[in-house]
Amino acid sequence: MIRAIRGASAAARVARRAGGVQARGVSDLAEPSEPHVATAVPGPQSARVLQELGQLQDTRAAVFAADYDKSVGNYIADVDGNVLLDMYCQIASIPVGYNNPRVLRAAQGPEMARALANRPALGVFPPRDWAGVLRDAFMRVAPRGLDMVFTTAHGSDANELAYKAALMHHARTCRGARAVSERELASVMDNQAPGAPDVAILSFSRGFHGRTFGALSTTRSKALHKLDIPAFASWPRAPFPQLRYPLDKHAGENAQEEKRCVEALERILRTHPVPVAA
Repeated sequence: MIRAIRGASAAARVARRAGGVQARGVSDLAEPSEPHVATAVPGPQSARVLQELGQLQDTRAAVFAADYDKSVGNYIADVDGNVLLDMYCQIASIPVGYNNPRVLRAAQGPEMARALANRPALGVFPPRDWAGVLRDAFMRVAPRGLDMVFTTAHGSDANELAYKAALMHHARTCRGARAVSERELASVMDNQAPGAPDVAILSFSRGFHGRTFGALSTTRSKALHKLDIPAFASWPRAPFPQLRYPLDKHAGENAQEEKRCVEALERILRTHPVPVAA
């Protein structure tokens, strides 16, 4: 009973907060014409918030505490009253800006509420309108020739699934028409071949593909991202062209750089001791 009362109270608080966001986000918020810096960043209020949060989570990467009620469009506000032009966009996940009225209206609609409340396992119990949602949201902008979609939670998760799809396709191509063998089924439980074959995913220098476990073996941007995490050691890295700008003034140099990288890639694909699936 206490748990239920606390849950209802929390729900009421969330509803009140949502109502506040609706009033400001859909009706009143206006995007500023320029940034406004009132304190150092992080300011004193951010410092207090992060100190409190630091007792529960690792906050070493946190820059400041945001005020999402006051963030709008391309500008993010913090709890100290600073309003900054946001080039980060939550790792490029909100291209239509903060408190976008159309997004807020959709988020407050019954469809979103039902999805959040029931959290369907889409692969097992998809809702009756899921095909229409996929068709309207994705298929009308899908690249030509791609007629199916697999939804994921975030970019790193999408890469993990793409790697798995490539590896599974490679294995099925090699297996051909024969059925999976008992030896494959037994060996994979010990992380051994042939059930767990040594097959690679190739990635490029300076690329960032996420921080989940498999994606880290293809991330090549910062050593700190990968440090202390076991990796797929046989997954190769190829150079990626480092072009000089403006392009029209360095056309010859850039062509040579691209040629060097293509030749290196072809050499890896031709000579790498482990098959490259993707």
